[in-house]
Amino acid sequence: MTWTMIRLELARTPAFPNGSAARSYVLRLPLGADGRIDEQEYRHHPEYATVRRFWPNEPDRHGHLLRTAEGWALSYAADETPFRLEAQAIRSGSHMTLTEPGGARLPFEVKALGSI
Repeated sequence: MTWTMIRLELARTPAFPNGSAARSYVLRLPLGADGRIDEQEYRHHPEYATVRRFWPNEPDRHGHLLRTAEGWALSYAADETPFRLEAQAIRSGSHMTLTEPGGARLPFEVKALGSI
């Protein structure tokens, strides 16, 4: 298991046919050799599992990873509904989906991985 910094960038959508590097997230997660989130390590140090959102014309948002009944989620505040994180193995070039509280699904591509 390795704590890993992961940069996600918005993948192709109808509004952004070439994707958008300006719409990105940086996650710090414990990943196993299989590229999946290591739940045991997460339980030992949930405070290390963080997220930072970079979006044009909006302040950066900082939050953390949550384990919910539905799977993994990203949360920015205790009083907000978290964003669902849908991913298989997290590897450079792989894709994942973030589902916003309102149900909108946004595709992201893993652009960079780095051990901490």
